[in-house]
Amino acid sequence: MKNTVKILREKKNMTQAELAERSGLSLRTVQRIEAGNIPKGFTLQAIARTLETEPGDLIFTAEEKSTVDRAKLINLSALLGLIIPFGGVIFPLILTYKTKDPFNKDLGKNIVSIQIILAVIISVLMIISPFIQKSLSIKTPLFLIFLIAFLCLKLLVIIKNGICLNTKEDLCIKLKTSFL
Repeated sequence: MKNTVKILREKKNMTQAELAERSGLSLRTVQRIEAGNIPKGFTLQAIARTLETEPGDLIFTAEEKSTVDRAKLINLSALLGLIIPFGGVIFPLILTYKTKDPFNKDLGKNIVSIQIILAVIISVLMIISPFIQKSLSIKTPLFLIFLIAFLCLKLLVIIKNGICLNTKEDLCIKLKTSFL
């Protein structure tokens, strides 16, 4: 599990020395915090201010700090998209934005990004399917084929990412850059 301070520092493209200088702390203090020591008082405030976050976001319960359980829940909630239209986007999005841990939040954003792309693709396919069906003179409703293929693809993505979250604590199917 990555350290929260380290994740936020790397997002800001800062070195440990830069974080120490900007926060007014010693380099050794920053190194100890990234090694697992929990900052308190002035140190916590200084780091939170420098990383532009809330002090509470730097401290988590043991469960949230050491696992990707929240990301697994976000991934699993995408299954609601098989039943509720756009449920595969709405529910994971809500869970992602209620997550405090930056690592799980990033995983959640990647999961939601994939679900948004899948929702857009199926929406476009459902809109154009009658036109394709008419131009090719196909009697079988083409939208059913698209819908079944989409549901299978969505299920495959959720299962594959669930397996990877269990084994590697990361996603196998994700975008190179999340747009959220």
